Amino acid sequence: MEMQLPDVPMLKIFSYLDNWNKIAESDFLWRRLCLKKWRFCNFTYERLGTQTWKQLFLHQTKQECRMACAQSEDFICKEAAENLGILGPVAYLSGSGIAVDGQGKSIICIVSSTCKLYTWNVQEGTMIWSSPVQQSNITNLETLPQMHLAITADMERTIKVWNCHDRDPLATCTITRICFSLKAFLTKNGPFLMVGDSDGNIHTFTMPELRDISKVHAFQYSVDLLLYSPNKKWVFACGIHQHILPKVFFTECLLRPSEYSTPLYFTVPLSCYRGCWTPRRENRIMLMYRRGSQKKTGFTTFDLTAESPWGRKDIQAHQIASFLLPVHIDSPNWMGVGDGSIIVFESGTISNIWVDSLHVLAASVDGSIHVYMWEEGGHYPYLKRCCHLEYLGSSLTPSCNQVSRAICDNVSIQCECTLFPTSFPTFIVAYILDNCHSDWSEM
Repeated sequence: MEMQLPDVPMLKIFSYLDNWNKIAESDFLWRRLCLKKWRFCNFTYERLGTQTWKQLFLHQTKQECRMACAQSEDFICKEAAENLGILGPVAYLSGSGIAVDGQGKSIICIVSSTCKLYTWNVQEGTMIWSSPVQQSNITNLETLPQMHLAITADMERTIKVWNCHDRDPLATCTITRICFSLKAFLTKNGPFLMVGDSDGNIHTFTMPELRDISKVHAFQYSVDLLLYSPNKKWVFACGIHQHILPKVFFTECLLRPSEYSTPLYFTVPLSCYRGCWTPRRENRIMLMYRRGSQKKTGFTTFDLTAESPWGRKDIQAHQIASFLLPVHIDSPNWMGVGDGSIIVFESGTISNIWVDSLHVLAASVDGSIHVYMWEEGGHYPYLKRCCHLEYLGSSLTPSCNQVSRAICDNVSIQCECTLFPTSFPTFIVAYILDNCHSDWSEM
């Protein structure tokens, strides 16, 4: 019978074996372990600094344990004091919040109805940069944390790249139609930006200079959602129009159009409006759709492969599973996935969810946030409830607001709250895990 020792005693045993101990210190092995375990994180050699990958692994593991064991009293609440007006998109500029020196910092970008872009240092609770007032409302925001870049699109169809330090953008370009979706990603060949417009086109640009690479007409209607797979091999594109059948493109043909006479893609045989790539199975996508006059919600899963018969690549899609929700469950609007076989969605009093490889945040209609973490190894019930956070700040009482969005890194939880009536400004609140908690000193 096969038996697997826990990690700690295993490491202790191998520490007495000189050759194995020396090999186990290899930076190459620890780097592979970090990238495999935390594919959602923005690990780069520049970010690593003078520390080793082993130190990064140990620090990140400790940080996860702290988050998993945290209670509501272990968080410090910070509120953006500035009057930002009605808030638009919000995103982390600092990525995973991981820093191997133990001083993890969270920086977020905030779009405001004042036609400005802000960055907020969550730990210090201060705005650290703002753009000049723009000529048009900013409608879309995307960040590339590995390069500390933010990308915006406005009502005048202008795309801009910001380093969030200088007054002016690094690059600017204008497309012929209104932007509906942005997606920036980093590959071994460099950083790229994809833009979906109102005419159903997908534009691809280099970053940060915004050099035009390709333009593909995907749909007859707007491209409302772009999602790239963890290995950057695939790009999922869809729109909210009921007659649109989503497509999954082979990314390489969008980045190198001169090598492909036509784009390679797979058409999903269902009108989907949400999708998620699974973090640990890079070629698997889970989709949410609605069917029939009663708009029953269903989920379907595909595994994708790119084969090369007779010298030409061809995309094959294999449907793994598909099912409809029972009629007594309210139709959800949001979804997330676990390791490749687990789907999570909101229902009842939950207004919004946010999911990554480690966390699940459920924003409740009463303005509170329920924090969960995925169980290591996928043990039933798969999610471990960590804590329940209620806003107790100075702006208003909890009953007067609703959390409209919440996002998380491994250092902080940030949420956008909406005042009622909605003519009042929205505001940003962050919950920061207290590094000084005495119970964690020996962890």
